[in-house]
Amino acid sequence: MEPSDFYQSLNAKQTSQLKSAFNLAENCNYPQKHTLQVTHLSQRLFVELLSLHELGELEKFWLLSAAILHDIGIWSEGRRAHHKTALKIILNAKVLLFNEKERLIIGSIVRYHRKTLPSNHHDHFSALSKEEKFKVSILSAILRITDGLDVTHLSRISDLKCRISKNKITIVCHASKPKPVLEKKAALEKSDLMQRCFQRVVSIKFRN
Repeated sequence: MEPSDFYQSLNAKQTSQLKSAFNLAENCNYPQKHTLQVTHLSQRLFVELLSLHELGELEKFWLLSAAILHDIGIWSEGRRAHHKTALKIILNAKVLLFNEKERLIIGSIVRYHRKTLPSNHHDHFSALSKEEKFKVSILSAILRITDGLDVTHLSRISDLKCRISKNKITIVCHASKPKPVLEKKAALEKSDLMQRCFQRVVSIKFRN
């Protein structure tokens, strides 16, 4: 994947906003290959889960922006708390062409791509409306899993599809050999939020 691959179907405003997100990511020395892989998988998983979340193109764009920015905190603070650092950068970076509410939403998605789940004890999350919190939770759930699916930064999963039943979401990944065991383990460990959002068990399978 290349950054240019993600500009299709965007309007002029979104194109400018996404360019500003890429500029910030580059300024923060983001891990480009991993970031583009997670962004690709996140967009695919969003589409595959459409029948459950029923969100639209705006929310898909929020997820796109969050995926591009999810690891920008690593360079300045290291991996341990980079999700919190990324939130601070997103809320304050002048280069980003997002308004205050958009920064809160995108920053919150990034904040919850690892570790703690969404909580009203966090100021940035409590500042959102009930509907916005619901959307942030779903988009964070998607980003958590797709980040796990590239935990090795080897881009071993080329595509994915979902099978959805009353009690289960099965994510079927097209992957290179050998079987990506670490990716599956990481994604399942980070599936907690998705299970909470959709009240379904999450399963991951692979196809070559």
